Formats: sequence, structure tokens, C-alpha cells
Amino acid sequence: MKDLLRPFVITLLAAGVTASTGQGADARRMVSIAALNPGTVLGVVADSSGAVQMGATVWLLNRYDRPIVRAVTNDRGQFGFDQVLPDIYSIKVTLASFVPAMKSNIQVQAGRASFLNIHLASLLSSVELFYSAPGTAQLMSEEWKWVLRGASATRPVLRLLPGYDVSQPVPLREASIFSDTRGLVKLSAGESEGYTSQQDLGTSFAMATSLFRTNHVGVSGNVGYSPTNGTPVAGFLTSYRRGSGDAALMNPEVKLTMRQVFLPLRAGGGILNGSGAPVLRTLSLAVAEKKQISDELLVEYGFSLDSVTFIERLNYVSPYARATYDLGTLGAVEFGFSSGAPPIELLNQRDERHGDLSQNLATLGMFPRLTLAGGTVQRQRTENYEVGYQKVMGTRTLSLAAYRETMRNGALTMAGANGLLPVSDLLPDLNSNSSVFNIGSFRRMGYSGTITEKLSDSWSAAITVGRGGVLRTEQRELGIVDPSEIRAALRRAQQLYVTMRLNGTLPRAGTRLGASYQWTDYRSLTPGHMYLTQRTYPEAGLNFSIRQPVPGLFGMAGRMEIHAEARNMLAQGYLPLDTPFGRRMLLIHTPRALRGGVSFFF
Repeated sequence: MKDLLRPFVITLLAAGVTASTGQGADARRMVSIAALNPGTVLGVVADSSGAVQMGATVWLLNRYDRPIVRAVTNDRGQFGFDQVLPDIYSIKVTLASFVPAMKSNIQVQAGRASFLNIHLASLLSSVELFYSAPGTAQLMSEEWKWVLRGASATRPVLRLLPGYDVSQPVPLREASIFSDTRGLVKLSAGESEGYTSQQDLGTSFAMATSLFRTNHVGVSGNVGYSPTNGTPVAGFLTSYRRGSGDAALMNPEVKLTMRQVFLPLRAGGGILNGSGAPVLRTLSLAVAEKKQISDELLVEYGFSLDSVTFIERLNYVSPYARATYDLGTLGAVEFGFSSGAPPIELLNQRDERHGDLSQNLATLGMFPRLTLAGGTVQRQRTENYEVGYQKVMGTRTLSLAAYRETMRNGALTMAGANGLLPVSDLLPDLNSNSSVFNIGSFRRMGYSGTITEKLSDSWSAAITVGRGGVLRTEQRELGIVDPSEIRAALRRAQQLYVTMRLNGTLPRAGTRLGASYQWTDYRSLTPGHMYLTQRTYPEAGLNFSIRQPVPGLFGMAGRMEIHAEARNMLAQGYLPLDTPFGRRMLLIHTPRALRGGVSFFF
């Protein structure tokens, strides 16, 4: 095969280089040397503990992500491909009970060997690539030579058919319509004392697949009930993105989201439309895209078109954008802007294989913050301008950020207000016996600085010092119980806060732990700012989270994970207001919540 292909490839490449450079003799000489002196791809497959894996299937793919040749690792976990023409290739490794490993942009050079250290894991596999130095390709040990000789039995025998155009990618006859299919099923339950973004009892699912290897489609949904009031919640999301591999991340992604929830009935009111429990329906069309303007500048932007039906219909547009400029050794600068709803695509990261599925479920759980003011439905909207800076210094990362935010029709949870305030100013909460109250509009500014220290490969600690806008009141006793008096009693102020975080993974059990505490003056309402240029969110009070992987049971494919989180466990930031009737109302921005469940990944 090599003897048949070599003259044809040399002639074709030489002709192309000659036409583009005009240096015919030199170009033909360079191409001849590259074709007559092919490269080699070698590697070792092991698990996360370093134990070599025999029987792993290794595919070598061309620049079009088409499989070219296949190899199987030997008893030492080794594999190899010889006589590889210089070009850009990819490697894909699969083995039962492990997450597939993928490595792109492997540059095979003439007469040089490319070595791959592949570590398979049940959660996140990795591939390390390094090249041999010039002139050392011939110093290959006899062990590796036998690996290459043994791999020749798995290489298909090819021949050049007359009239076949080798410039076109080779079609894969046995390619499946669906590939790289992933799924997630999550069962969750919990309780809270106020407004939360997700239902307390429910089942969520998410699935993503590649259609004909060039179209990525995802479907997600959740169905649940609130144990406090028994109201049903349902939502579905579909997403589409064209492209394959890492290049697909630069293509636009379109998401269509539909939600429906029946709000609970309340004593003394709550039937606002005279026809039973009010129904909240939302429809959202979102578009997100990334553009690499230059080697230093990355721009992420998008928008969502939202339609909310609740007593009346509300339509609005929420655009956002973020620009990141890489300063090299000096760090990176980011500029962010958002208007309307929080941009979920910028707030969530995709660091894992199922990261996009978890992100879609988080998008489904983010219901719009609606309030009532004088019987009129209002939606909380924010307009945020932000600038950030980040620099990595060894094991330490420095992050700085400053913002200016305007909030309209701010929504806060109010407990103990039933029967005291008019029904036209209270919206029933989704997950508790509390209500949602409109505190009006305000503007605030703030800044923060974070230092993150990587203690080890699996543990990190961070401390954040910041100053931001809060809402305070010196009037704790109301003369009359009136919505306008409560809004007038709240005033804007600046307040210092300090947040400490610890995150890590236990080495043997694989347990992921997270804990944080925010110190501040909790005699005021402290609404946290949703940073666009930072990877942290200032959560009030004491918070814990735990994620425990569970080994496969009864030969079950995929993996299982138990998760739990506790939010604001000390119930800090509850602002009391006493009424002339001897009753106390509480204004709450971050309710105490406890939730957990189990997730199945496949």
C-alpha cells in the first residue's frame, strides 16, 4: 500500500506547493522528504491510579475527524501507529466502564515520534502529548518496535482505486446516525423557607447526541411537585448546535425553553383571575455564540427572547456580551454587559463531560422573578456593566472585579405577610408558604478581590474581600402596614463583606466537598451580585455541598452520584419588621434551604 500511495501523494503535494510558492524544485524536494520519512504515534493507556489497561481500542482520526486506522493495546497498555504521513490528527480511546478520551491537534512531523500518556477515569479522562526531539526518532527501543509490528495486524489493507479522488474525506460506511450520546437523570428533593430557583421534589433528565457527527442536539426536562403546597412544575428544553469536536463550541447554539407552574392558593386571596389557581407559563428562545476575533481577543455574546403569561402577557429581550483580552504573562482583562435576565451561558461553566447537560437543567430551573405591584405583574430586570482582571501566579490566582448594576422591580421573599398586605401586592411563592414582594428599583456599585490558592492537585482555598450595595432600614416598627411605607423604609448603603471558600476531592472515595462562609453585617439585606467576569458567587451565610460518586451496581453502565447541599444554614440576612398588630414580617433575600438527591450519568 505504501509503495502504491507514495508516488501519487508526492506528485500531488509537490504540484500544490509548486503552484502556491513558485519554487518548484525546492518544494518537490521538501514534500518528497516528508513523504519518504513518515512519523510515528505511540502511547500508553492506564487508569487514574496508573494501572495499564489491556484491550483498549485506539482510533487514529484525520483532520476531518474520520477514522483512519484502529489499534488495540497490548498487555502493557501500549499501542502504536507507524508510517503516518505528516499532518494534523486526533486520537480517540474507548474502554468499557471508562469515559472515552479524546485528543485533537496532534501534529505528526516527518521522522519524529509523538508520545501519548492516556489516563482513563470514570469521571474525567485526560491525554498528555509530547514529541521526541529531532534526530531521536531512530533511537526507538526494541519494545516499541514490537508494539508497532504487533499493531500491523489491526490495520486495514488499503489500495488506490482508479478514478478515486483522494482530496475528499473518506466516508465512514458503518458510521451510526447517532454518536457520542450522553445522558443524565436526576432525582431531587428538599425543603426551603422561601423562593428558590428549582422545585423541591422532582425528576429531571437531560440527553445530548451527535447527529451524523455534524449536528449536536439536546433534550432536557423536569417534572416535579412542591411538598409544601403540592403545586406541579414542568419544563422542557431543546438545544441545537452545528459542528463537531472543539470547533463546534465556536458555532451558534440555539435553545428553546418552555415552563409551566401552577401557583399555590392562599387563604384570604390568591385567586387573582377568578378562574382558580393562576398558571405561570414561559417561553424562551436563546441564542449564544463565541467569536475568536484574534489570538488575544475572545467575544461571547447572545440574547434571549422571553414571553411570560401570568394574568397578562409580558415580552422582553435580554442581551448580553463578554469580551476577554489575553495579556499573556500580564494576565487577562474581561468586560461584561447584561440586561434583563441573568445570562446563564456566562454564569455556568462546562468543565466536565456532562457539564452542558447540568447547565441545561440549571437553565430550566431559573424561573423569571415576577412580582405584583398594585395588581400589575412586573418582572425583575437588571442592567449590569462590569470589568474584571485575572492573573495566574504559579499556584495562586488573583481576580479583581468592579460593577455598576441597576435593578428594577426587585423581588424579595416576605414571610408572615399573609392577611396584612393586600393580595394585589403579594405573589405566592413557589416552594413555601411565604410570598414574593416588590421592593421597587435601586442602583448600586461594588467591587471585589479574590485570591485562590491551589493547595494540592485536588484541593483549593479562596478568600474574597468586597464592598457592595445593600438595603438597610432603621425603621423596624411600621406605623401602618402599607406596601409603599415598606419600600420607603428601605435605603441604599455600601457594606463590606469577606467570603472564605474551600473545595476539594477526597483521593480514595472521590468525594467532592465544598464549603463557604460570608462574614458581613446581616442587619441589612445583602443581595449577591451575579458576576459576569468572576467564577464565584458571594453566597450569604454558611453553605455546604457534597457530591459522592457511587460505583456501578449490578453491572450497570455509566455511573451514579449522590449530591446534597445546604444553603444559608444559619438563616442570616433575615430583616424583621414589626407591625402594630403584634405580628412580625421578615424580608429575606437568601432563604435557608436544604436539598439533595441522586444523579445517574450514562
